[in-house]
Amino acid sequence: MSEVFLIPEGVHEELSAQIQSIAPLYRCIPYSEEGDLPPDTDSAVAVLRWVAGKRFSSLIENEAARVRWLHTASAGVDHVLTPPVRQRCERGELILTDSGPAFGIAIGEFVLAWMLSVSHRLPELHEQKQSKHWRSLQQEELHGQTAGIVGLGPIGQGIAERCGAMGMRTIGLRRRPLPAPCVDQTVTGTGGLRQLLRESDWVIIAAALTGETRHLIGESELTTMKPTARLVNIARGGLVDEAALITALQTGGIAGACLDVFATEPLPHDSPLWEIPQVHIAPHNSSGWAKGLRERQKRLFLENVARFAAGEPLAGVVDIAQGY
Repeated sequence: MSEVFLIPEGVHEELSAQIQSIAPLYRCIPYSEEGDLPPDTDSAVAVLRWVAGKRFSSLIENEAARVRWLHTASAGVDHVLTPPVRQRCERGELILTDSGPAFGIAIGEFVLAWMLSVSHRLPELHEQKQSKHWRSLQQEELHGQTAGIVGLGPIGQGIAERCGAMGMRTIGLRRRPLPAPCVDQTVTGTGGLRQLLRESDWVIIAAALTGETRHLIGESELTTMKPTARLVNIARGGLVDEAALITALQTGGIAGACLDVFATEPLPHDSPLWEIPQVHIAPHNSSGWAKGLRERQKRLFLENVARFAAGEPLAGVVDIAQGY
């Protein structure tokens, strides 16, 4: 019996023919998020998890499972590294790959749009239009300001490139002390983070959420920021101590925040963040599920299908110890 690729129902139709043309020795079988598992699951050697999918875990946790490769269409993997997945990866039985490079354009544009909107006070102009009020507003230019990007993976790089194109100075925090062409300066470690926080007009969180980075931005870090600086988080809510952030915003410790991710999602109705005027909120939607993003997600997966079928090393392999 031929080996199987398990593909989510929502993308099976558009991917199966391409997979079979690339890897004709494999069969493609759709699986749903609910209901019975498909037949021939025991023959599955690869599983595609589309964004927000949860069924993948039950396809992996069976000790008799033959799955050797799990690919997620998401950028972050904190919610994919369930105990069964982590254990099988650590034993060398499973390879996990992600789609981080697909998101740099969409999220980079979203962050820049948010920064431009706030700097040029577009929300206030919209409010004036709603009330038919005619009043000029003083605006800020991004040009000449400093953007500090915490995390220089594919998404952080996409953000940095767009900030640089606006004439901003860019500082990037990364784990290893290696230069990055997308930023003017690279910093590392606790000292580097402090420098980034002190010097930045915009602190943009684009790091992976791991045990080490949880609450990376807390009371001390927020106090280090300029009172005129703004925080942007498009990564994971757990990277920021939300209670400390609320206090900093309410007391004028920082000028504002643009938040796409939160400790609890959806953001509870009683969260003070809803009521703080200088906070801008998005529902974990910075990628926007744009058509271009979807095409890049599919292309990354299909390129790895070809590698898998040829027995070649896969691209985008997650370092389980690091968590990204």
